[in-house]
Amino acid sequence: MESILLTNCKVYDGKELLDGEKHILIEDGKIAKIAAEKPSVSENLKIYNLKGLIVCPGFIDIHAHLRDPGQEWREDILSGARAAARGGYTTIVAMPNTDPPVDNPFLVRYVIEKGRSSGGARVLPAGTVSKNREGCVMAEMGKMVEEGAVFFTDDGSPVKNSSLLQKALLYSSHLDVRIMEHPEDNELSKGGQVNYGWCSSISGLKGNPPSSEVVDIKKCVALAKETGGAIHFTHVSTKEGIEEIKRAKSEGLPITCDVTPHHLTLDETMVVKSGFDATYKVNPPLRNKEDVEALWQAIADGVVDAIATDHAPYHMDEKDLPFQEAAFGIASLECAIAAVLNEWSSRGKICPLERLLSLWTSNPAGLLPRQWSDLGVIKEGAPADLTVLDLDKNKQVKVEEWASKARLTPWEDASLKGWPVMTFLEGKVLFCDTDRRC
Repeated sequence: MESILLTNCKVYDGKELLDGEKHILIEDGKIAKIAAEKPSVSENLKIYNLKGLIVCPGFIDIHAHLRDPGQEWREDILSGARAAARGGYTTIVAMPNTDPPVDNPFLVRYVIEKGRSSGGARVLPAGTVSKNREGCVMAEMGKMVEEGAVFFTDDGSPVKNSSLLQKALLYSSHLDVRIMEHPEDNELSKGGQVNYGWCSSISGLKGNPPSSEVVDIKKCVALAKETGGAIHFTHVSTKEGIEEIKRAKSEGLPITCDVTPHHLTLDETMVVKSGFDATYKVNPPLRNKEDVEALWQAIADGVVDAIATDHAPYHMDEKDLPFQEAAFGIASLECAIAAVLNEWSSRGKICPLERLLSLWTSNPAGLLPRQWSDLGVIKEGAPADLTVLDLDKNKQVKVEEWASKARLTPWEDASLKGWPVMTFLEGKVLFCDTDRRC
């Protein structure tokens, strides 16, 4: 493997932006040296002059739908992993609500092995909590961990049986793998198409109320308190939900959460303004502006642990339909980081850049099993998983250029400021959108 030198760059090491410009030497897929002075170089060294750019630990997306096995017309592991690399991610966690669901060690192994041959980002599999995601019988959690599962979740829906979830929390606490809960009470949200309130009233479509999210969060917090098991709430979308999580964290409970780029940058008014364009149809639905503000404030306050895409690709035929008939889901892997950075800038940089970057790096890395503890940091000896950011780069979103099979996104044609321009996985350049070669 060739050696690489990144020169004159700013470095975010997973905790802070280091003072001054640095030079990073990459050898044998690892970070060999981080220095303030440019080291002497050999003739066969590939050099990138990254002056004005920020080198970060490789970004991690802990919630992406790759639809493989069984739904490869929507996305597959190869296209999803390559799309992730183009979007600035070096590691993604594939959700298990496939067909068949990833509820056994053989399918965990399938996801890992197919990911290794993708030529894209590292793919880590999540396994289901229950067999076939039916909420009746616990899946083979221990055996899935042995094969490499990094989360357990019935995502696409909550764990349907509270008693089963209670047992899974007890069991998972001995496996060093968290339960990821899709917070939703299906009885409250059943039939919901849009956010309950203004949007449902204007449209006449059935609303999905914030209480659906809050009720499930409260239940799971109680179970975490009782069992001591760690639980992660994904795609939290409401002010009330965030308040419950903040309260639980203040009690010292093992509670974490993520929010999505679409819930940080879009709101329910866009559903109406778009003429009920199904590219804006997602579960949980786009909420009101007060909810969006609450999510950003939770980031500023340190309540949020990660920003996860919930990348949900569908075939055009499944989304280009009347709103109430279309599938739920937003595709975003290749523009998610830019969408958030653009919103962060437009909001007057509501939180320090380091805090925002931690939600893609050290924080999500800390939610993975201990064997992945070298991810999310830049330090000598660590794998050279790196994401290079150009905060001043303006670029228009063009879906026809995506590696993803998805061809619909709310950000199509949007001009966004702040983009990943290089992605390295263990020292290998997966993606380059800059001419900074020396």
